[in-house]
Amino acid sequence: MTHDNDASYKLLFSAPELVRDLVMGFIPDEWLHSLDYSTLEKVPGSYVTDDLRHRADDVVWRVRAEGEWVYLYILIEFQSTVDPFMAVRMMTYVGLLYQDLIRAKDILPHRKLPPVLPIVLYNGDAKWTAATDVGALIPKVPGLVSKYMPRLEYLLIDQSQYTEADLSELKNLVAAVIRFEHSENATVLLRLIDLLSNWLEDNPELKRTFAIWIRAVLLRQSKNTLVLPQVQDLKELKMTLAKSFDAWAQQHEQKGLEQGIEKGIEKGIERGIAQGEAMLLQRQLARRFGPLPAEVTAQISGASASELELWGDRVLDASSLDDVFQA
Repeated sequence: MTHDNDASYKLLFSAPELVRDLVMGFIPDEWLHSLDYSTLEKVPGSYVTDDLRHRADDVVWRVRAEGEWVYLYILIEFQSTVDPFMAVRMMTYVGLLYQDLIRAKDILPHRKLPPVLPIVLYNGDAKWTAATDVGALIPKVPGLVSKYMPRLEYLLIDQSQYTEADLSELKNLVAAVIRFEHSENATVLLRLIDLLSNWLEDNPELKRTFAIWIRAVLLRQSKNTLVLPQVQDLKELKMTLAKSFDAWAQQHEQKGLEQGIEKGIEKGIERGIAQGEAMLLQRQLARRFGPLPAEVTAQISGASASELELWGDRVLDASSLDDVFQA
């Protein structure tokens, strides 16, 4: 993702409600659904390796699982393009997370490490073709070496796999995010803002976060052709968008009208020239060959500019009307 788009997604998924709805709505697993997501805690998602080179992943959360001392770490990476080596990146992120937990002595009893669920949330247009397991990137070899090949798989959530019909049935914040990304027109988008505003009536901070994210999405999708000031609330965003869409529509309508007038003038000029050439040809033919038959007059009236030009060139040398109109 671009830096601005990446930052807006990080902001959005810094809310526990989004992480909860991502798991509950898009990961079909009974054990995950049984966890208490009111215990979600955001943990630092930026690490420094032992050789002091800075590395960072996107969003990391933990949730209590089967007791107060066991945590499931949920690592979320946002992606808008296909990275063929995403599996390597995710393996690195998981390793850095474990390294940080060990350094902080935030591990389980008996020197055990907590489980980690690595997730890639993909919103690109191209089909995801990258391997989801790092082992698939390494050629198979015989013998002892094959036993020690690395394995780590990440969970891919590809937004393009969900239809509008599927998503519209869910009261789910991540479903709304995907619908916003793929909204087809201004009417649908404004309805989605109303829907979110109702869902988040008691959560003004998340309404503000969504307003910031939606603005960032629209600016990116319009390639910054929409003029959208900074907003702090979904209702304020809707009012701003409605005005912007009206102004944009009027601008394009006026542009279309001006283009239509220009084309009309051009066509009118072309028709006028063609009519003048046809009348001139009729006068020339009548002067040379006498009154013209009705079918000849009709043929001249329906002729193209190139035909009129050709027949006009033949008038001076032709000995009869047939010579003028010969194929």
